[in-house]
Amino acid sequence: MNDTTAAAAGAPPTPLARARAWWRAHIGEAVDQAEVTERRREDGRLSEHYLFMTAMSGAIAILGLLLSSPAVVIGAMLISPLMGPIIGLGFALAIGDWAWVRDSLRTLAIGAALAVLLSAALVFVSPIQAVTPEIAARTRPNLFDLFVALFSALAGAYAMIRGREGAIVGVAIATALMPPLAVVGYGLATWNGTVFSGALLLFVTNFITIAFTAFGMARLYGFRARLSRRQSRWQSIMVVVVLMALAVPLGFTLQRIAWEANAQRIVRAEIRALADERAQLDALEIDFAAEPVTVHAVLFTPVLRPEINGAVERVLGERLGEPVKLDLVQYQVGTSATDAERAQLASARERDERSAARRLDALALRLALAAGVTPNEVLIDEGRRRALVRARRLEGAELATYRALEGRITASEPEWRIELVPPPAALVGSATIPGGPEGEAALATIAWAAQRLERGVVLTGPAAEAEAAAAVLRESDVTAETRPGPAPLRASWVSEAE
Repeated sequence: MNDTTAAAAGAPPTPLARARAWWRAHIGEAVDQAEVTERRREDGRLSEHYLFMTAMSGAIAILGLLLSSPAVVIGAMLISPLMGPIIGLGFALAIGDWAWVRDSLRTLAIGAALAVLLSAALVFVSPIQAVTPEIAARTRPNLFDLFVALFSALAGAYAMIRGREGAIVGVAIATALMPPLAVVGYGLATWNGTVFSGALLLFVTNFITIAFTAFGMARLYGFRARLSRRQSRWQSIMVVVVLMALAVPLGFTLQRIAWEANAQRIVRAEIRALADERAQLDALEIDFAAEPVTVHAVLFTPVLRPEINGAVERVLGERLGEPVKLDLVQYQVGTSATDAERAQLASARERDERSAARRLDALALRLALAAGVTPNEVLIDEGRRRALVRARRLEGAELATYRALEGRITASEPEWRIELVPPPAALVGSATIPGGPEGEAALATIAWAAQRLERGVVLTGPAAEAEAAAAVLRESDVTAETRPGPAPLRASWVSEAE
C-alpha cells in the first residue's frame, strides 16, 4: 500500500510521507521555479558576452599556468562563465526540456573549443613551454577532485535555486573548470598526449559531476515538467539514456580514481610491513603515468634493510596487478622510533626550506625581469616579507608602466610588500593632469612615484585645480606645492621646477 492509498483509507501518514509533505510546504513551494528556470536559461545562452569572457578566461588561465602563478589562475576562474551552461544542463534534464539540453551542450562545446584553441595558440607562440607545477597538477584527477566538484556543485545549485548567487564566485574558484581546458590546449600545442588526455579527463569529471548534481538538486526542489503520463514515461526514458551516456566516461574516471587511491594505501602498508617497526615513511610519491608504475619513497629507519626493495616490488606487483618499480631511499637514524620521528621532522623542515628558497629565487627573477636588472640587484627581506628593486630606464616606458609592473607582481604575491622603484626621470606622460577619471589616475600614478622616489611634487596651474590636486597628493603623504600658472594643470618634481 503506497502513501496515497494509505491516506485515502484513513491510515495515519508514514514518517516518509510527513517528511515529503513538510519539504513541499516549507522548501519546495518557497522557490519560484519559473524565475529560477528563466535565470538559468539566460546564464547558459550562447552570447557575445559568454564568448568574450570565455576567451579572456582561457587566455588568463594559460598565462597563469605557464607562469605557475596561482593568483593569475584564480583570476581566470573568477571570470569563467562555463558554470552557466553546465548548471543549465542539469536543470534542463530535470524538467525534460530537450531543446534546452541541446542548447546547453552546444554553448558548452563552443566555449570549451574556443578556450582550448586560444590556449593552444598562446602556448604555440610562447617562449615558455615547460610543464610547470600548475600544469602538472591538472593532469591527474583524483578522488579529492571529484569531491570538490560534487560539493561545489551542491553549493552552486543551492545558491542558484535559493537566489543567493553571490556564492557563485567561490564555487567558480572551487570547481576550476577553465584551468583544465587551458591545459588541454597546452597538450594540443605541445603534442603531449599524456597532458592532453589527463586534463581532458579532469574537465569531463568536473563537468559530469556538476551536471549530475545540479540535476539531483533541481529534482529535490521539485523542478519537473507538467506532462501527460505517456510524455512523462518518455521523459524518464530519455533522462536515463542521457545520464547513462554521460556516466560512461565518469565511470572510467571513478574506476581509475578508486584504483589509485587503493594503490596508495597498499604501497604505504606494504613498505611499513616489511620495514623495521620503528621506521618512519617519508616523502612518498607514486607516478601512475610511468611504465612501470614508479614509487619514490624515503624511509628513516634504525636498521637498514636493502633487501626489502625487491620484496616490496614483488608484493606490490602482485597486489596492484601491474609491474612496479620501487625507488626506496633508506636513511639510518638512532635506535628508537623517536629518533626516526625526529629525522622525519628534520627532513620535512629541510624540504620546506628548499621550497622557500626556490620561491625566493623565483620572486627575485620575476622582479629582475620586470625592472630590467639582474637578480643580484633585487633586495629581499624574507623576515619582513618585503622585496625592493630599482628599475632601469626602459625605452618608451612611462611611470604608469612601472606602476603596472609592480601591481602585476604584487597581485601574484599578496603576502609580500613589493616595491619597484622607477628610474629618476621627469614626469613624462604624467606631467599634464587632465580632468575627470583620467586626472585621478594620473594623480595616483604621481603619488606612487613620489613615494617610491621620496620626492616632492610641484603643481603648476589654476589655483583651485592645483590646490585640489595637492590635497589628493598630501593624503598619500606626498609633499606637494602649488604655483600659479595657465591651464592645463601640470606636475613636476620639486628639483625640476626650481
